[in-house]
Amino acid sequence: MTRLFDPFTAGDIALANRIVMAPLTRNRAPNAVPTALMATYYGQRASAGLLITEATAISHQGQGYADVPGLYAPEQIAGWQRVTAAVHAAGGRIVTQLWHVGRVSHTELQPGGGAPVAPSAIRAKTKTVLIKDGVPTFVETSEPRALDIDELPGIVDDYRRAALAAIEAGFDGVEIHAANGYLIDQFLKTGSNRRTDAYGGSIENRARLLLEVVRAVTDAIGGGRAGIRLSPVTPANDVIDADPQPLFTHVLRELAPLDLAYVHVIEGATGGPREVPDRPFDYAALRAAYRAAGGEGAWMVNNGYDLSLAQDALAEGADLVAFGKTYIANPDLVERLKQGGPYNPPDRTTFYGGGEKGYTDYPALSA
Repeated sequence: MTRLFDPFTAGDIALANRIVMAPLTRNRAPNAVPTALMATYYGQRASAGLLITEATAISHQGQGYADVPGLYAPEQIAGWQRVTAAVHAAGGRIVTQLWHVGRVSHTELQPGGGAPVAPSAIRAKTKTVLIKDGVPTFVETSEPRALDIDELPGIVDDYRRAALAAIEAGFDGVEIHAANGYLIDQFLKTGSNRRTDAYGGSIENRARLLLEVVRAVTDAIGGGRAGIRLSPVTPANDVIDADPQPLFTHVLRELAPLDLAYVHVIEGATGGPREVPDRPFDYAALRAAYRAAGGEGAWMVNNGYDLSLAQDALAEGADLVAFGKTYIANPDLVERLKQGGPYNPPDRTTFYGGGEKGYTDYPALSA
């Protein structure tokens, strides 16, 4: 039972163990600026081998939920510097997740009250979060507009600039969010991409934006400080693909030469079952295709893992295991896993928005 707790190196990032805190949106960054309370929150969890921050918008256009942080303004960089300093002071490592929500947004959150953007003008059958009278409220997403092809280089550059801002903010690296039905995933999948230009139709075209973004980021900060998150079959945010196995095999083969620090794969439905009955997927074959193409980045698995499943995953070829909701209520999860529990139960009413309650007030075992 030692491998989970053994040190590991992912690209240029040396980790104390193979336990990863998955990105968890908490809606506690008013005006998209990270707060001192967030520094406390992440610092409490710094015993993880790697912390991945909540999804962080690369631009105002990329915002899709109220009170989520950004990384495109000086005050945001300064806020994140407090967070990374707290984590590093506690001996941890932290990367930020770079995010553009695409169509999963609302006009109230967009610059000038404009429409959200998407590969195609297809409204997502999902909800986002606005703050109404100080209370987080779920509302239907707004009708998006299709991006013009000449807008795409600017979005790619937004990712590049956000990656550089992340390094300025003291992060050990970045994770490109290409999962869960957000912009890059919307371009990848047939259910949301009906384009007929160079970014639609064939697998190669639908994967084009993802690969342009990854190359821009790795050119800016180096592949050893960059990871990517993928969700081949999750139905999150109303995005599905008609044939995901060849799509993601192509993506991983193209990513292999870029020397990424890690590939983070959500198995099954995000936050739901690990198997999606009507969308079977062979994750072992995907990892094998990546390795066969020369991909050496760490393979990170995610979705519903506990201690036993994590040990099994490492024995079967995974390198890192991400834990999500368990980390909300258990800041010292590494120690609790070592001891086999006990685990604090999470308060779901405090997941999104609020202050210290349900955020920084969960007790550690030492208390």
